[in-house]
Amino acid sequence: MMNARTKAALLALVAPLMAIAEEPISEISVDMALDEVELVVGERIRAVIDVKNMSPDVVTVDGNETADTMIVEVFKASTKEQLDRTRAAPFVSPFRIRKNEGQLLEVILNNHYFLREPRRYLARPVLVHNGIRYEGQYRAFDVVPGMKISRALQMFANKKGLNREFELLQWTRRGREHLFLAANDEGASSRKWQTTDLGGMVKRTPPTISIMPTGEIIVIHRADNDYFLRSEFWSLPNALEFRGNELIRDPETAGQSSVQEMYRKAGGVKAAPRPWWKFW
Repeated sequence: MMNARTKAALLALVAPLMAIAEEPISEISVDMALDEVELVVGERIRAVIDVKNMSPDVVTVDGNETADTMIVEVFKASTKEQLDRTRAAPFVSPFRIRKNEGQLLEVILNNHYFLREPRRYLARPVLVHNGIRYEGQYRAFDVVPGMKISRALQMFANKKGLNREFELLQWTRRGREHLFLAANDEGASSRKWQTTDLGGMVKRTPPTISIMPTGEIIVIHRADNDYFLRSEFWSLPNALEFRGNELIRDPETAGQSSVQEMYRKAGGVKAAPRPWWKFW
């Protein structure tokens, strides 16, 4: 027979387990993953929302007032102050999820919030279905200023009073130094353009930025020990477009490789046969 003290101890152990078992398991789950957790000011902040529907209902988000709603809430990490949206457009494209189905949804956070202030932010996805909020976990990300390397100024002959300042910035991403191009308008416009990640860089050779009279912006930086990367943009008063990039072989290493290839094809340099007595 158990004494009173033993029974009380067992009840104290079992009670929390019973409470956990009685907690309802959500039939709809919402999660979110960010492409990057550290972003230079002005970069596109892309996230993918993962919605799983294990309920008997159909989840429908199509922008109608009577349908479900999918949003992403963003907060300042230090104060937990929630940011106001800058536009009322839908966060994601319309979707419909039946029972035992899931859906991956893309959202660009800086299309809906002003996220150019360097600081840490928290973001969480929220699905409202039949008046019930299904919240995902908070995901933290940092917006950083980047380290300035060089600047260039573009003036437009056909748009007086408008100048566009370009900045080359440096920041570490996944353990490697990356080069970024940022652009801001001054004068007749104060538009801030999207910052572009130009890829990994090697500091051995300083990157360069050139502004062509016809509007091309050319950035050349060393991608590794053997190659440079040439990135081209098209900059007009009302547009800034990335045109593409190409690898350029470093002339010094290209010359060395040519010599090495010549020796390889020739089978290397072989010692000339000499009589043994000529070495004495």
